[in-house]
Amino acid sequence: MAFVAADLDALNAAIASGTLSVRFADGRTVTYQGMDGLMRARGLVAAELNTASAAPVNRSSFGEFTRG
Repeated sequence: MAFVAADLDALNAAIASGTLSVRFADGRTVTYQGMDGLMRARGLVAAELNTASAAPVNRSSFGEFTRG
């Protein structure tokens, strides 16, 4: 499942307010059993968003030659 920034915002708002129910951007609502589960979900979503937004690494190199 692909998460969006609004999902992370919803998790952060729930953590800040102390509620255990979160409505995600796709319309589904999840009620967590405790704050620990909510925090783990936030970490998962944040990690996925960070991975998805990471810029690709350019691994090209160029040689230099001189005539001597």
